[in-house]
Amino acid sequence: MDKRKSLLCLIDIGILAFSFLLLAAECGLSFVSISGNLTVKQMLFEFLLFCVTLLFFRAVLLIYNHIWRYATVGLYIRLVLADFFAGCFLLGIGKLFDSLYIGFAATVFVISFNCLACMTVRLFYQFIYARRNAEHDNRNSDKLKIGIAIVGAGNIGSTLAEEFLRNPCSRYQPVAFFDIDPSKCGQKLNSIPVYNEKQAPDVIRRKSLQEIMIALPDLSSAEKCRLLDFYSALGCKVKIYDYPLGQGSLDGLKRSPREIHIEDLLFRDTINVDSELSRAYYREKVILVTGGGGSIGSELCRQLAKLSPRRLIIFDIYENNAYDIQQELLRKYEGATTSFEVIIGSVRDVARLEQVFEKYRPQIVIHAAAHKHVPLMEASPSEAVKNNVFGTYNTANAAEKYGVEKFVLISTDKAVNPTNIMGASKRMCEMIVQARRDSSTKFVSVRFGNVLGSNGSVIPLFRRQIESGGPVTVTDKRIIRYFMTIPEAVQLVLQTGAMARRGDLYVLDMGNPVRIYDLACNMIRLAGYEPEKDIKIEEIGLRPGEKLFEELLIKSQTLDKTDNSLIFIERDKPYSREEIERRLSVLRDAIQSGNDAAIADALHRVVSTFMDPEIVNQKAEESEEMKASELLSNHT
Repeated sequence: MDKRKSLLCLIDIGILAFSFLLLAAECGLSFVSISGNLTVKQMLFEFLLFCVTLLFFRAVLLIYNHIWRYATVGLYIRLVLADFFAGCFLLGIGKLFDSLYIGFAATVFVISFNCLACMTVRLFYQFIYARRNAEHDNRNSDKLKIGIAIVGAGNIGSTLAEEFLRNPCSRYQPVAFFDIDPSKCGQKLNSIPVYNEKQAPDVIRRKSLQEIMIALPDLSSAEKCRLLDFYSALGCKVKIYDYPLGQGSLDGLKRSPREIHIEDLLFRDTINVDSELSRAYYREKVILVTGGGGSIGSELCRQLAKLSPRRLIIFDIYENNAYDIQQELLRKYEGATTSFEVIIGSVRDVARLEQVFEKYRPQIVIHAAAHKHVPLMEASPSEAVKNNVFGTYNTANAAEKYGVEKFVLISTDKAVNPTNIMGASKRMCEMIVQARRDSSTKFVSVRFGNVLGSNGSVIPLFRRQIESGGPVTVTDKRIIRYFMTIPEAVQLVLQTGAMARRGDLYVLDMGNPVRIYDLACNMIRLAGYEPEKDIKIEEIGLRPGEKLFEELLIKSQTLDKTDNSLIFIERDKPYSREEIERRLSVLRDAIQSGNDAAIADALHRVVSTFMDPEIVNQKAEESEEMKASELLSNHT
């Protein structure tokens, strides 16, 4: 036993001895035995019996295995339980052996007084330790602590305040709580006053508060927006005490103070998908992810690795990204049974695909390789067709030839009534996959909108512009898009792949549409600036092929429900294989001509829904999507 445990045991023995002496002084020795006066020898025996029993039960419940300076309520409850069991045992012994029985009242007195005294000593020790370290920290710190207010005077807020108060290295000093519950306002929590939210402006000014910490569970995105706007306007930096984002399941994750992310302000709640279906389906499978080094592909690999596949093959043309994700997975899953392979190659190269499929015989293929940047594909339509259309065609053919169980195509909302080359090429990819309903391989497509933080997305662009002092550029202040975080999208893709049937086109519920202008404003506020005042927002005009809105993905009259309320099936009549081959022939001829205009015209001919962006944008204000976005923007 180390010195700390020995000292604690000696203190507890001393408290027990004092309990016996107090009992003897108050009641007399004749009271403490039903058989008459106790001799000094008998008294010592009774004391030793109590001592051994109490120490035994406290040792069994690991009372001496904890550092009491950081003790929580749970540890104090454990101490009470240990003494309760010890008391019951002593009463039982006394009943069996009358000569040892000191009486029910006397036993209860000794046990109760001893437990109370031990708890008091430990609490006093905690208080003195925290006070001494706080004073030491203040004397030796070069910087004063930051005064903060905590929004939410509940269990989470109390835990956060206690954490800051007890930690001598904490930079924060909680001086106020804000809450909207009238029963809490005017009270104190952890000796810190609780104020009504309406009092916030005055309290922040009087106490010179610099930061606000939001400690409220299960806040909606709209409420997070409201709190951010309210407290930012009062000159405070706003943080949140919450689970870290982008981790998939929240199991095992602890709350921690962090900056508010733009993901928190998506005007909808974060999606978390039950992974049991996915785990059962992908476990022990050989899985090939094309484009595995990209934003979506790499996250697919991360989440697939958690599901314990037998082999995960990362196929990509860009070696650096593919290498990075491979090394990340090897470090994280060192010693795991999953084999992680990186294969460099292009989906345009039929011979290379044949080599990979013949060697590894994948059971599941997730096809994420694609060119996705709208303006770049407008300038290089031949590359969009070669990579997206014929890359999908080549990979699908290889999957069919080598007996793949399931082929999952990653598609996009831009394939819905496309107005640009990229969207039209992805719609053609969907058509290729849908035409293979007669195949022994199950071919399915998954369609979703923009993902936050992906390569080339608007979020990194806005962040760089804000860091450089602005201006932040938007193509049009009216433009709207659907957004989802990369982990959210991938969770749903994997679950869709597990449940999908042959030839189906699946659509993910992306929530509400978001105005890009509102997104820019929120990002500027998160950086501590005022939109249009500190950092300007400039319109630069729509890019070629860009439309003001993406089609509303979830329309009940055109979609069928699945068991997952976030995943729908598009009712879309597939083309025959012969018709698809005819249309692919049209595209091949256009590519061979080397004429960009001829390629764009060919896409218009083979994708009947390919529309002119100018015509679509003229009627944008009448669309359901724009109206929904306007209502949401006004509401928030």
